[in-house]
Amino acid sequence: MKIRTFSSIIVIGASAGGLNALISLLSKLPAKFNIPMLIVQHTSPYQESLLSDILGKRSVLPVVEAEDKMIISPGLVIVAPPNYHMLLESDATVSLSTDEKVKYSRPSIDVLFESAAWVYGENSLGIILSGANDDGAKGIKEIKEAGGITLAQNPETAEFALMPQAAIETGAVDFILTIDEIALFIMEKNKSEN
Repeated sequence: MKIRTFSSIIVIGASAGGLNALISLLSKLPAKFNIPMLIVQHTSPYQESLLSDILGKRSVLPVVEAEDKMIISPGLVIVAPPNYHMLLESDATVSLSTDEKVKYSRPSIDVLFESAAWVYGENSLGIILSGANDDGAKGIKEIKEAGGITLAQNPETAEFALMPQAAIETGAVDFILTIDEIALFIMEKNKSEN
């Protein structure tokens, strides 16, 4: 079997207040954005998620909810479904898991980020947005240790500062940026890879 790879992958974690941040970020990205993005936004495990629909209506990029063994493709935005961990696999697919919750969360940001670090190493880019717990702090550290790039939303601009602040306090965040600055940063990265 031929292994599919991408030069880069972007993983994003958000919780409380993250929806507005995600809408703002994705709405700024152009249709010719090729780097695949995977998003964990904490949601209720007991309700159907409308996250992919909401984000898809505000982005020119295709946004879908992950399915087990889904193939990752350029420019595709994949969101984790409620009550499943989402992981990257080495064959450029996504796997879903019902393993134990991590920090009371499933999907867990740490689980996604750790898989990105393992599979993509220095080609992974992790972003922590608004949230009210410290999920993602361990994962952002793993991405940094694997040689990847790490960003956190400026806590002063986040609806809930705790999550980006927890990531920053690991000492593993390369850049602390506003949503507008994060959009510009990843657009520049996208340009440099085309």
